Formats: sequence, C-alpha cells, structure tokens
Amino acid sequence: MARTDNGTSAATAPDTLGYEQARDELIEVVRRLEAGGASLEDSLALWERGEELAKVCRRWLEGARARLDASLSEQSAAGGGAAGDTRGTPGPGGEAPAAGNEGQ
Repeated sequence: MARTDNGTSAATAPDTLGYEQARDELIEVVRRLEAGGASLEDSLALWERGEELAKVCRRWLEGARARLDASLSEQSAAGGGAAGDTRGTPGPGGEAPAAGNEGQ
C-alpha cells in the first residue's frame, strides 16, 4: 500500500477497508500523533484520517452487533431459548450451567 508524506495509507477509500485493516491503520495513526514531531498540516491530516478510520471500525462493529442480535433473535424465536441474548447473565462462578452445557 502506498504511503503519503505523513505516513498514512494513500487514498485508500475507507469503505473498502476491512475492520482489521482500518483498526491497524488507526493504531498507526494514533502512534504517530502521540509521538509528535509532525507539522501542523501533517498532524491535521493524520487526525482526519483517524476520524475516517474510527468511523469504519464503528460501522463494522455495529454491523457485527446487528448480525449477532439477529442471529440470537432467530434462535430464540425458533425455540432455542438457551441460545438467546445472554448479556447480563452471570458468568463463571455464577449460576450452574444449563443442562448439556457442562464443561463450557
């Protein structure tokens, strides 16, 4: 991938990035901003790229959450109550596991 003067990926359209690519580039952008030493113009370009990358990551995560919620709703509606939304359910050391889930 080509690099610009400020070290960001050259004109990679945010919509074409996968989550891992966007996250990794965002980590690099943050590292460069925290290191300092960039000109004001380069710092602004890095900041703007970071904002774009954060939006890409957020969209991927929101999409993943929607897919999980839909899958859990389908399972719950199909009678798979044990596979329903488990947010807020006690974790290890809480209630005993449901029958058939021992050892998980």
